[in-house]
Formats: sequence, structure tokens, C-alpha cells
Amino acid sequence: MSSEDESTGGKRRPSVDWVAVKDKVISILAAVVRWVFLLFALLLVLHVVFTIADANQDNSIVSFVGKWADPLALGFKDMFQPNDAQLKILVNYGIAAIFWLIVSSLGATIIRRLGSLGK
Repeated sequence: MSSEDESTGGKRRPSVDWVAVKDKVISILAAVVRWVFLLFALLLVLHVVFTIADANQDNSIVSFVGKWADPLALGFKDMFQPNDAQLKILVNYGIAAIFWLIVSSLGATIIRRLGSLGK
């Protein structure tokens, strides 16, 4: 009997496939990054829809989305300055939503590629 068998009472400990564990963690991390940034884009699109549809700003859902949309718009918030306020929201927040869609895809891809280095 080996010393490993003696220390575990004669039972062999199962070996851990650390590569599979790493791959699973990378996969989960990439999915989380993707979904978080997709949620950002969704909030911006909802803000555009609520604004164009003249949704009630006193509604809790509309105000919640509007509160989150401003910081998520980043520097795109006032990129273009058309006279029509609805057009301004459509263009600027729409561009910000597209930005977050691109970031979600790139972020997930980069995480997966970094995770596959060394294979």
C-alpha cells in the first residue's frame, strides 16, 4: 500500500482535472461578462423606446431605466445635439447600446482566448 493510500484509510482520493475546472471557470466568466454588458445595452434600448413612446416618467419602471441609462450612455450621451429631444435620445443612446453590444462580444471573446492560452 502506498503512503497516499495509508493516509486516506486505504481509499484513493479522486484526482481533479484542473484544466477542466479552469475551462469551466473561464466559460462562466465569459458568460457573465457577456450577459452584464447585454443587460446594459437592453437598458439603453428600453430608455430609447420609453422616450420615443412618451412613456410616463413617473412610472417606477420608466424612472428606474432612465436612472440607469444616463451613466451607461458614457460619453455618447451628448455626442450629437439635434434640436429634437427624442431624436437626440435615439441617436446618442442608440450608439451607446451598440457600443455595449460590441463590448459584450469582444469581452467574452478576449476572456475565452486568454483562457485558452497555453493549451
